Amino acid sequence: MIRTRENYFASLKKMRPNIHKNGEAIADVTAHPATKRTVESHARSLDLARQPEYKDVYVTKSSLTGQEIMRFDSLMQSPEDMICNAKLKRLNYQTNGVCVGGMCVGWNALNVFWAVTHDIDRENGTDYHERLKKWVLFAQERGLLVAGALTDAKGNRSLKPSQQGDPDVHLRVVKKRKGGIVVRGAKNMICSVAASDEIFIMPGNAYKEEDKDYAVAFAIPRDAKGLTIVETRRPSDDREYQEGFDIPDTGHTQAYLFFEDVFVPDDRVFLCGEFKYTGKVLQSFTANYRACIGACVAGQGDVMVGAAVNMARANGLSHKIFMDKLIQMAVNNETTYGVGVGAIALGKRDPSGVWIADSLMAHTNKVHVATLPYETKRLCQEIGGGIVETGCIPSYRDFTDEKYGALVQKYLKAGDCSAESRVRAARLAEWLTIGAGVPGCMHGGGSPDGARLVVRAVTPFEKYAERARKIAGIEEELQDPAAKK
Repeated sequence: MIRTRENYFASLKKMRPNIHKNGEAIADVTAHPATKRTVESHARSLDLARQPEYKDVYVTKSSLTGQEIMRFDSLMQSPEDMICNAKLKRLNYQTNGVCVGGMCVGWNALNVFWAVTHDIDRENGTDYHERLKKWVLFAQERGLLVAGALTDAKGNRSLKPSQQGDPDVHLRVVKKRKGGIVVRGAKNMICSVAASDEIFIMPGNAYKEEDKDYAVAFAIPRDAKGLTIVETRRPSDDREYQEGFDIPDTGHTQAYLFFEDVFVPDDRVFLCGEFKYTGKVLQSFTANYRACIGACVAGQGDVMVGAAVNMARANGLSHKIFMDKLIQMAVNNETTYGVGVGAIALGKRDPSGVWIADSLMAHTNKVHVATLPYETKRLCQEIGGGIVETGCIPSYRDFTDEKYGALVQKYLKAGDCSAESRVRAARLAEWLTIGAGVPGCMHGGGSPDGARLVVRAVTPFEKYAERARKIAGIEEELQDPAAKK
């Protein structure tokens, strides 16, 4: 199904109101200030799918049915398929300025589990792969937007799940009963849940036998019985008094998911106790996700380039004065995008048929994602001037006040454009660089330190040292000194 904005809004309105913010149950996520902007971001991307210029990015043919489907419900079976993932992410950010998570993490999850369930069934005679296939067909038929949930509450980071004082800090299976399983626990800091139809739940770590109850994966509707969702976003993203240019029409949310004995039918369970496969889940998921996340920050970086140009002009200056800074911003964007595409190109096809990116390049990209966008933001602030970096802009209400609004406007005008255009340009630059529009560069998709550990593990340092030794003509073996006692 090629989803429309109207169909999307209608389906969200029908859902059980299990999302909360500021002590309030949100009856309609399409209209409430805390959630309507993330919904609008997803809707704008759905709009692009119906424009001929962008249809190939958002729409593809199902490898299972041959029918046209939303690309974010597809199996990525080639480098070209996964590069379209990156293109979609960059275009989403260029269109909205923020994460559109319902077209991202769940898509990656279903592809990773296509590979993992194939392995489990082949080695154990289970039927997880067939279950997943039926669910994928279900998602494709309806054009579902699927959030992905990986991160557990975790508790004490030095302890394994089974060692925690509270066993619920990692999501776990508490009961197996006829027709399904019962799960309890939490998934925290999950993107775009309010804008999604379903949630794909994955294990948050690689587990051993003593933690097998935590080795669980499944898909559930966002409004499943027993699931309570609490939105957690920067206050600047949804304060009720904000209006006009004080806040964009698009936005991004994160949430805590609390599972209180949630029943999951067997046909939606894709992993249950097979702990030895959780390592492949994490390895494949992080490789694919971190290959493509460079496109996210590149897309927002593109918007920052545009915002910086607009701010220079609104301040009465030619953007050409700042060309060195603008070029560096563009180089930063293309670096994360290009390294990600390189990780995809160097990947390989899993025996199940889906494409898995190269781990070394993907995790290298994550390190860049955790550094380069901050330089891009700093340069955007430099070009924009103090009005951007300090956030010292009167509110929309003050700007339009009958008594003193004319004075505010008089003294905010700088270039040839109106005072309102200058303030709108400044608010966007502020929002992108220090406000609620900042994506999870540092920890989105996992920590950069975790990525560095993978780079350390897979880089063949000894092999490189041996090659360098031969080129240098060194005949003796060079060894690290013995550790001091």
